[in-house]
Amino acid sequence: MEKLNYLLDRIVDRVNANLRAYEYDIEPYIRSIANLEKMLKFSATYGVTSQHPLSLNFKNSNISGSYFLGKCSVKRSVVYKSEIRGDELKRKGDIISDSYKVPLAQDEKIKIKGSFLFKTLVHSNSHNPETPEEFYIRNTVSTHYSNIHGSTVAGCYIGPYATVDLMSLHSCIVGEYSYLQADELFHRSINPGTILVENDSFSFIYKYNPDVLKKYVYIDDSSVPKGVLVDFVEDRKNEFERLYAQVDLEPFKAPESSSISRFCLIKGKTRIGENVMACQRSYLENAIMGEGSNAQENCYIINSHLKGFNVTAHGGKIINSDLEPNVFVGFNSFLNGKKDSRISIGEDCIVMPHTIIDSDEAIKVPANHIVWGFIGSQKDVEINSISAEDLMATKEATSEGMEFKGDGDVFVNAFKGRIKHILELNGAFAKDGENEGHAQSKQNASLNTLQPYRTGPNKGVYPTIRIAP
Repeated sequence: MEKLNYLLDRIVDRVNANLRAYEYDIEPYIRSIANLEKMLKFSATYGVTSQHPLSLNFKNSNISGSYFLGKCSVKRSVVYKSEIRGDELKRKGDIISDSYKVPLAQDEKIKIKGSFLFKTLVHSNSHNPETPEEFYIRNTVSTHYSNIHGSTVAGCYIGPYATVDLMSLHSCIVGEYSYLQADELFHRSINPGTILVENDSFSFIYKYNPDVLKKYVYIDDSSVPKGVLVDFVEDRKNEFERLYAQVDLEPFKAPESSSISRFCLIKGKTRIGENVMACQRSYLENAIMGEGSNAQENCYIINSHLKGFNVTAHGGKIINSDLEPNVFVGFNSFLNGKKDSRISIGEDCIVMPHTIIDSDEAIKVPANHIVWGFIGSQKDVEINSISAEDLMATKEATSEGMEFKGDGDVFVNAFKGRIKHILELNGAFAKDGENEGHAQSKQNASLNTLQPYRTGPNKGVYPTIRIAP
């Protein structure tokens, strides 16, 4: 595997050069992840649909176990067990924003170069106005269950269960379980468990207590992630193997308006309503998915009832919980109810990204509330939540670990507008052939596989491949 080892060494050198100001060495993280033999074992998969432009280009790379949809280029990179979902990329002629009226000269494309992505979700479209046709990921390492969502990144390290959302980053270190949505960051080191949402109108920041966070996710001395969140996923990962080992599986019976991925794992007495979307690597067990609800990539919904038009963003985990209609559960949140102590989330609530609700007593969040941070008891709900009406009327709010400044009305309406937009894109409101979205357009996707060299000097590297209509 001489060529594959050379590729890994090259990525280490490029990323370390970008992070030299921090004297940061990325090699231990890569070497703790890169199982070279397994990188031969798993096929890469790409989807073909009539609704999504097809243009894939792989060169001098390993893409083992990854899934690609839409337009994407991978050069001198390792994309290992990741989801590269280009179904929301901008199209030629689109106007990038209300502030910039320049139409795109060509379709947008995801371009991954000199990077190592492991169990990473790449989705949405670039929100960097400087490169509207190019959603780039350069000289970057992203690790276990991180999300690169609509964010261009260059020279960065993104830790386990971290999310960068609708922004651009250059030469940044993003600690584990951090969530960032902040337009752009340059040469910043973000501590683990930092939740930051800010723009010209507002700033929301929450910082996890390090002792609390360490229970759920941390990096040990061997550069390996550990904690409750890691164990939760690891305990269930082998159940996915049968989905990838079998060519033909009898599809789960769902309404014609719903889309259940070939790589969604379904167990127990699971029920699927109309206009539901369950993405690849989602896990449904004894789940009731009400009309218009979804389970995005790496989501787990277990012994829970989603009553309708519920958004569970990438990596969200909902266990022993009951969600009223129109509840949003943000990226990598962990709602860990117990069999006899369930979690109840009221209608129109927003569970902020990277929220942890984990208690041995029943938890109830009132309707139309925004909740964040760590909830270990019902008393914590009073500390780490606020009604949407109260926040909309304020310019400043603080609680233990949280500080909000700015226009609360803009903050709440921005979130609620985004949730509605997600539901529209997913086809949650489809009826009689109108308002269709991902739940309808992905139903007839064909899946194709790609394999690496298995012997010789190129062992572990995929041939140069160009796939076009």
